[in-house]
Amino acid sequence: MTIRVAVAGATGKMGKLALALVEGAEDLELHAALSSKSELDEMLGADVVLDVTHPAASAGIVEFATGAGIPIVVGTSGWSSDRIAEIERFVRGHDEAGAVLFIPNFSIGSTLGTAFAALAAPWFDSIEIVEAHHAGKVDSPSGTAVRTAELIGEARAAAGPVEAPHADQRARGQLVSGVPVHSLRMSGLLAEQRVVLGGDGETLTIAHSTLSPSSYEAGILLALRRATEATGVTVGLGALLGLDLPGAAAAPAAPADPTVPAVPAAE
Repeated sequence: MTIRVAVAGATGKMGKLALALVEGAEDLELHAALSSKSELDEMLGADVVLDVTHPAASAGIVEFATGAGIPIVVGTSGWSSDRIAEIERFVRGHDEAGAVLFIPNFSIGSTLGTAFAALAAPWFDSIEIVEAHHAGKVDSPSGTAVRTAELIGEARAAAGPVEAPHADQRARGQLVSGVPVHSLRMSGLLAEQRVVLGGDGETLTIAHSTLSPSSYEAGILLALRRATEATGVTVGLGALLGLDLPGAAAAPAAPADPTVPAVPAAE
């Protein structure tokens, strides 16, 4: 079956990458390429929408797609857990609403880094996140950092909150789920994240660097292919990779995607 894809934000870097991926995939077909000047009803008739716009536009796109019963993959940053919960309540209360997949980061490596941080979180009381992006990124903290901090907070539900001394000082970063997050926006970078965990006499650093936009390709294709059979709200690429992360909605089972390396099931 050919999946008809509408790309919102088609003129941006991620949008152009998505267009190239859709055009190069035998099972995908471009239904519409939406820019800031497009009407939202151009999405009608698509099997799935990919939203890679900006925070100010994303909410309206998600509301239109869900209301029209079209599954949507949201790659736009700026969606907090509270706002996602509002969408989840809407989708749950409307049988005809389209499924929503919120994917803060399409990189498999970044998703694994977040999973590793959540796994280690209960064992370290001092945890901070440093994320760095190119100067043109308009939001901070990044969606990936917010997602990582939220999962760390959930993973530490039994252990208690992270130790964050002097959190009232602005230089200590923004607290997200009790975890200090520091954001860099500067030329020469694409995307990096470091989660630093401190314990008695040791530190553990979980770092991921994005060197090329090609690192997002496998995740974008996986999300588009899985969205048509998804239900409700799914948060994070980890759910699609079969990673057992706290707070991640279960994704429907699907045949193995040859573009994505197999992930062993947790024992």
